Amino acid sequence: MTIRLRRRTAVAALAVMAVLATPAVSAQALSGPAPAASTATTTAGLPRPTGPYAVGVDVLHLTDHDRGDPWVPEAGDRELMVSLYHPARPGRPGATAPYMSTGEARLVLAGAGLEDTVRPAALSELGTHARTGARTAPGRFPLVLLSPGFGNPRATVTSLAEDLASRGYVVASVDHAYESVGTELPDGRLLTCVACEKMASAPSDEAREELGRLLSTGRAADLSFVLDRLTGDRPAWENSRMIDRRRVAVAGHSIGGSAAASAMLADPRFDAGINMDGTFKERVPASGLGGRPFMMLGTTALHSPGGGDDSWDQGWQRLDGWKRWLGIEGSGHSSFTDVPVLEDRMGVTLDPTVTLTTDRQVTITRDYVGAFLDQHLRGRHQPLLDGPTSGNPEVVFQRP
Repeated sequence: MTIRLRRRTAVAALAVMAVLATPAVSAQALSGPAPAASTATTTAGLPRPTGPYAVGVDVLHLTDHDRGDPWVPEAGDRELMVSLYHPARPGRPGATAPYMSTGEARLVLAGAGLEDTVRPAALSELGTHARTGARTAPGRFPLVLLSPGFGNPRATVTSLAEDLASRGYVVASVDHAYESVGTELPDGRLLTCVACEKMASAPSDEAREELGRLLSTGRAADLSFVLDRLTGDRPAWENSRMIDRRRVAVAGHSIGGSAAASAMLADPRFDAGINMDGTFKERVPASGLGGRPFMMLGTTALHSPGGGDDSWDQGWQRLDGWKRWLGIEGSGHSSFTDVPVLEDRMGVTLDPTVTLTTDRQVTITRDYVGAFLDQHLRGRHQPLLDGPTSGNPEVVFQRP
């Protein structure tokens, strides 16, 4: 099984699945008590959010009746699952949201060949901090849309989503149908990654590149549709009044990062964007992004000037607004997701080249993504983005 999403020849490998498939993982490790985490923040599950707000979460099932599904045409209209994290009022503790459903966890385990020895609860019951049914905090808040990596369920960006919500953002994390190893719909249907299968069977590099472009632009259409349903005249979310539709950003990991740029190219309502370690599958045109701010946050192993991914060099040259290219030394492709925390919980090492601790991977991602959003959606200058700081020696400002 391929476990490095950043390899150009890789077929979308689910990072969570790769963790579970690692030989070091035993049934006892996953079905018994979790091993001690390397840092205090991960002992009970995901790291605790750092902002002043409590966090609530709602889940939406959305159907775009104007678009058929590109991967399974016989399925009919395009369906999306969206988790909405939001600032909430403090109050009596409520039920915390599951990390993923039991059905989704079963699919992850089945893909790793561990369905007969590992309890799905090892994933579905991972500790989170967002409460279902939480009362919304008063006020209106900027909106951030998040798109996960290819093959990854939206659960893998939960830690970042919870933290941003605690800092005063509404965050919509999106499962793109048939692009995740496991997505459960409210009627119990379980969707698998048909797009991964098509990528695996592509006859040439050119065919894989075209599929990558279709993934990026198709996700952009998904994200625009979600924005429509959250901010339009007939919003799908009962708490949509708390969204400030004048302040909207889009961000993603891996192919989701490419989709963030594609969404900005296609839809002027996205005011700012972030690509976390994703190759640009749709190239930024010579005309740029209309002067809107964009940040590239990735590993130095691949995403350095003149490195293995020339789409970042080309994208950087054509970005025409405020921009940053930040390289994180000692990080890996999945450092910007929940995978480092899952590794701690499971007692495994997925990528031995990663030298950063779990705490640093989580903190750097949260701090720099949060700073970018605060500066460009809230108009609050963030010195953290001005240049290198002694407190973050791992962060390299590329192409000043």
